[in-house]
Amino acid sequence: MSSKDIAIKVENISKIYRIGVKENMHDSFARTMFDFIRSPLRNYRKYRSLYKFDDINPDQRHNPGKNQSDIIWALRDVSFEVKQGEVLGIIGRNGAGKSTFLKILCRITDPTTGCAEIRGRISSLLEVGTGFHQELTGRENVYLNGTILGMTKNEVDRKFDQIVDFSGVEQFIDTPVKRYSSGMTVRLAFAVAAHLEPEILIIDEVLAVGDTAFQKKCLNKMENVGREGRTVLFVSHNTAAITRLCERTILLESGRLIKDGPSRSVVGAYLKSGHFMPGEREWPDPAKAPGNDTVRLRAVRIRNGNGQTTAAVDIRLPVAIEMEYEVLRPGLSLFPHFVLHNDTGVCIFVAMDQDPEWQGRPRSRGRYVSTAWIPGNFLAEGTMFVGAAMRTLEPDLFHFGKENAVAFEVIDVFAEDSARGHYSKTIPGVVRPLLQWTTHFISDE
Repeated sequence: MSSKDIAIKVENISKIYRIGVKENMHDSFARTMFDFIRSPLRNYRKYRSLYKFDDINPDQRHNPGKNQSDIIWALRDVSFEVKQGEVLGIIGRNGAGKSTFLKILCRITDPTTGCAEIRGRISSLLEVGTGFHQELTGRENVYLNGTILGMTKNEVDRKFDQIVDFSGVEQFIDTPVKRYSSGMTVRLAFAVAAHLEPEILIIDEVLAVGDTAFQKKCLNKMENVGREGRTVLFVSHNTAAITRLCERTILLESGRLIKDGPSRSVVGAYLKSGHFMPGEREWPDPAKAPGNDTVRLRAVRIRNGNGQTTAAVDIRLPVAIEMEYEVLRPGLSLFPHFVLHNDTGVCIFVAMDQDPEWQGRPRSRGRYVSTAWIPGNFLAEGTMFVGAAMRTLEPDLFHFGKENAVAFEVIDVFAEDSARGHYSKTIPGVVRPLLQWTTHFISDE
C-alpha cells in the first residue's frame, strides 16, 4: 500500500496516567506538623510525577503484570493503519482505552510513547454539545459551535437550514438554549457536527444521543459520510451499527489492540468475550434457581447450527434457544416458553412449546432440555433479549419466569442471500424475513 493511500498511521502509541494513592495518616501532632512543613516540596514532586514517568523501567513498559500501584496504562503499544476513505470501527468495554486513543488523535492529549501520522483535515465528535452557551439562542449557538468545530461563517450560512431541519428544533431556534430539554440540546449539537466536511471524521458514541427516531437519522447520516469517501473512525457500543457502517473493526481491551479484521468477526469475538450479556446462563445451585418445588430452571443457552454456544449470530442462519430445567414433582404436563424482546423493549414474539411428543404428556422426575429453533432471515439486526418461563395449563399454574436470561446479537450482512441484499440504509421493523418474490412482465404499452 502506498503511503499516499494511508490517512492515519499509528505506531506503538502508549498512554500512562498517574492515579492517586492513599495519603499516610499520622498518629501524633508533631509528625503531622512536620509533614505539613514538607508538603510544598512533596506536592511539587507529586505534580511533576503526573507528567514524568522516568521511574518506569523498560520491563514494566512491556509487562502489564509489573505495573506500579500508582499508574495505569490507558493504552499500550497500539499500532495500525487506516486507508483513505475507509470507515473503521473501534469497540471495547468501558475503560478499554477507546476515548483516550481518540483524544490522542485529536491532539487533546499527548501519548506517553509512540506517534500518529494524520493526513488531511480532521474533525471530531467526541463530546457533543461542547461550547454551547446556555444564555444564547439556538441560532447563536449554531454559529458559535460551528466556529469551534472549524467551520467558517459562510459554511454555517450555507448549511444553516439543513442543520436546523436535521435537528428538528425549528420552532425553538430563536429560544435560549437554557430552555431546551437535554434531548433538544444534543440533537442541535449533533446536527452542527454532522454537517462538517473534513477529510477525516472521528466519532465517539454519538449514536447514543436523542430518541430512537433521531438515532436512526444519525445512523443514516454516518452512512452518507462513509459513502462520500471520507475516512471515518467510529467508536460505539452499538455493535449492530458497527457491523452495518464498518467493513473493518479493531477491538481494544485493557489498552491493547487484541483483534483487527472484518467487523463481523471482531464483533463476534467481543460478544463472546463475556463483556456482553452472555449467550449462556446457568443456575448450578437448585436452591437459588428460578422455580418452585415442582420445577426449577437450570440453564438457558443460545446455540448456532453447529451446536456451539454463542452470543452473536449471522442474520441468515438459524439459531436455537435452549432451556434446561429439572422436574422435581412428577405427574404434571409442563408448558415451557420463551419471550424475545429487542433492545428498544418491543416484544418480538412469544415461542410456546409445540413438541408433539410432549403435548399434554405428564413428565416424570428428572432433567429436560427444550429447544426452539428460529429460522435464518427472520429476525432483524440488533440485540435480542431472551426470557424463559414455565407454566402448567391444567391446573393453570405459573412456576417461573426469568426476564433477560440471556441475549444475543443478530449481525446483518450485505449479501444476496439476506433480506437486506445490497441495500445499505436503515430497514425498519422488528423482523426482517427473506420473502420469495416473483415478477411477471405484462405489457410494454
